[in-house]
Amino acid sequence: MKKIVLSLAVITAMTFASCGNKNADKTNTETKTEAAAPVADVTNYNVVTAESNIDWVGGKVSGSNHTGTLALKEGTVSVKEGKVVNGKFVIDMNSIVVTDLKDPEMKAGLEGHLKGSTEEKADHFFNVSKYPTGTFELTSITDENGKQIVAGNLTLKDVTNAISFPAVVTVTDADVTIASEEFNIDRTKWGVNFNSGSIIKDLAGDKIIKDNITLKINTKATK
Repeated sequence: MKKIVLSLAVITAMTFASCGNKNADKTNTETKTEAAAPVADVTNYNVVTAESNIDWVGGKVSGSNHTGTLALKEGTVSVKEGKVVNGKFVIDMNSIVVTDLKDPEMKAGLEGHLKGSTEEKADHFFNVSKYPTGTFELTSITDENGKQIVAGNLTLKDVTNAISFPAVVTVTDADVTIASEEFNIDRTKWGVNFNSGSIIKDLAGDKIIKDNITLKINTKATK
């Protein structure tokens, strides 16, 4: 079995905070990049949703954090000559789960707030009834300072920005796995502005929620 490991430093949001990884204190958001050009003679791998997830961490500037997960709805990864050349991942925004709260009522309350389950709070965060999915389109993998960097376009709430991140990508004849390091995105770039101190200037300190979201991904795709 042919096996190629690309050592990368990688991928794909909520109101979340850094967990101490040296990459997680940086935001990697730019204007939208051009989509990857079509590549002929590729082998396509389909995401195994049961073995793929996105971990998130977020919280207030005052220090209290929450953790959780997001699921992928579907996705494809295209491989040519043992290398990932492009891909597309669909994020199921209805799958937002909070993992740090044990009280069922508090857990359901925060999950509902993030999803925008009431009319009053619908657009505070992700408004999943209006925007049930997000997407990440992988456009390139480059070598930077001895690490491979995955780049692409992340779309949330119909807003698209380019992001980049480090990861480990493993390609075999049977599957492709992507295990990212922690990395940050700035939620306000996608219009997720609730209690952002950079957007709302007169907020009390204990109400300010960090702009940065910390993400970490594990995905698996098979033929």
